[in-house]
Amino acid sequence: MNDLARNLLLWLVVAIVLTMVFQNFSGGPGGTREVSYNDFIEEVKAGRIQKVDIAPNGLRINATRKDGSTLVTGNPRDDRLNDTLLDNGVVVNQALPSDSIWGSLFISLLPVLLLVGVWIYFMRQMQQGGGRGAMSFGRSKAKLMSEDQIKVTFADVAGCDEAKEEVAELVEFLRDPGKFQKLGGKIPRGVLMVGPPGTGKTLLARAIAGEAKVPFFSISGSDFVEMFVGVGASRVRDMFETAKKHAPCIIFIDEIDAVGRHRGAGLGGGHDEREQTLNQMLVEMDGFEGGEGVIVIAATNRPDVLDPALLRPGRFDRQVVVGLPDVKGREQILKVHMRKVPLADDVVPMTIARGTPGFSGADLANLVNEAALFAARENAKLVRMEHFDKARDKILMGAERRSMAMSEEEKRLTAYHEAGHAIVGRLVPEHDPVYKVTIIPRGRALGVTMYLPEGDRYSHNRTQIESMLCSLYGGRVAEELIFGADKVTTGASNDIERATKMARNMVTKWGLSDELGPIAYAEDEGEVFLGRTVAQTKNVSDETARRIDEVVRGILDRAYARTTQILKDNMDKLHLMAEALLTYETIDAQQIDAIMEGRRPGPPADWGKTGGSSPAPDGEEPPAGAPIGPAAPQA
Repeated sequence: MNDLARNLLLWLVVAIVLTMVFQNFSGGPGGTREVSYNDFIEEVKAGRIQKVDIAPNGLRINATRKDGSTLVTGNPRDDRLNDTLLDNGVVVNQALPSDSIWGSLFISLLPVLLLVGVWIYFMRQMQQGGGRGAMSFGRSKAKLMSEDQIKVTFADVAGCDEAKEEVAELVEFLRDPGKFQKLGGKIPRGVLMVGPPGTGKTLLARAIAGEAKVPFFSISGSDFVEMFVGVGASRVRDMFETAKKHAPCIIFIDEIDAVGRHRGAGLGGGHDEREQTLNQMLVEMDGFEGGEGVIVIAATNRPDVLDPALLRPGRFDRQVVVGLPDVKGREQILKVHMRKVPLADDVVPMTIARGTPGFSGADLANLVNEAALFAARENAKLVRMEHFDKARDKILMGAERRSMAMSEEEKRLTAYHEAGHAIVGRLVPEHDPVYKVTIIPRGRALGVTMYLPEGDRYSHNRTQIESMLCSLYGGRVAEELIFGADKVTTGASNDIERATKMARNMVTKWGLSDELGPIAYAEDEGEVFLGRTVAQTKNVSDETARRIDEVVRGILDRAYARTTQILKDNMDKLHLMAEALLTYETIDAQQIDAIMEGRRPGPPADWGKTGGSSPAPDGEEPPAGAPIGPAAPQA
């Protein structure tokens, strides 16, 4: 029986019991009237009584009148009562006396007992959340997986070699604890895996258990916190007690930031259920003995909000960073996911890895899956390289919306907008190469200009950032130069937003402005519910804030003027690229190279396979991405 059916049944039983109780304690129907015995005899002699019910003890009489109403009276032991009733034609029902009062007492109390029983059952169901005993709501929800159930090993984890080396000694300890104890060494009691979403933190923890062949307890941070006070702490105690019985073993807590945030967070401050749970976890982790063989592994992508007491030595005394994979790691991850996919001979994992900078392990798994889906739509038996290219375009730029219609004027405006992005991006120094330009609507954008970095990049210099500002303004400037200031559209709203944010970061965070120097002027943006202070202090004066606005405006004005000059000097290329976009709808790097050399480009490689459908206006730009990041599309 599922939870919904169980709850409906419980409420139905409660309603029935309440009805019985109300009927049991009510005074009877609305037409019932209590009279004296003399008045009752007068009613009988007047011929207005039709039927009489006499109680088993003979002391109470219920009389039904001929008009349907009821009279109730007592019986003063009148010996002539039966003769009087029979003489006046009254039907007499005399109940037999009961052998014991216990039966009648039980019958009268049955509704109350039933109500109490149902209430107890209902409360137990609420407390245990499904039913494992009266006090099971305080037990741990951790799922135990034995060593035979875990099939994941280090061979299934790729792209994070350094992280695997960090945790490899945990496997050695779990296999042979005495090896470390002989020399007086202690294995870390807790390991905190930190990294962006999708980088394989959970997979790495499962691989540790799979390699060590030990039991594996898995639980989420949110599973500790419950509506009942003290349940979270009880579950922590139960989880560690159970783990000690299965030692050596691993406890894996996913998304530990749900329960391990700064204490005293929020407007209320105080001692809430989550803090009790965290306190119990701190006590349990610090109460370990080194030889118990229980290792706690936790994963989070928000290490900045964790309580400092959780990160001190003796608890989570080792942090393993599981970051985004580099090009070699991406190749290894692709090979792992390609094992289950039939590949054509032209598929080269390294080529795909070079074209996917900034992708996490989950992104690469999604890429392989999307490529397989493209191949399945074509009824192909093998997944070819073109399927991977389509999948990458879909992930980076969004799905195509060829079914939408666009007027010729809007189509022409979109072509010049995207051509402005692409030409400026090719001509400014140290900018990522233009990978593809399209005026086919993708996602929420009318058109997309995609830049693809040649390699992994972890920081940006001032020249690169200023070049990005110019390329962001390329679409807006192209519209103004070709159609005039009165015809500039709202299509550059996202470009302007990203450029403004980037310029402000240059001044307030990155110290890349000559006027204000390397000083952090950014406001404190900490959220009060993440353990930050409630008071938001302003750390810049009004004069400095005005100066920041002036410097940001100057940076953007210089970038806009620089972009305008670049497009004026290359107006022939702008017209040529817009014409190519109106003809082919999508152009790639080879055609862009031909345009930049002043030659008319040929058709794309897949021009004969994909028919040109008219894109449609949307009026919306794609969602704002990171101000600085790999493979950022510009619309």
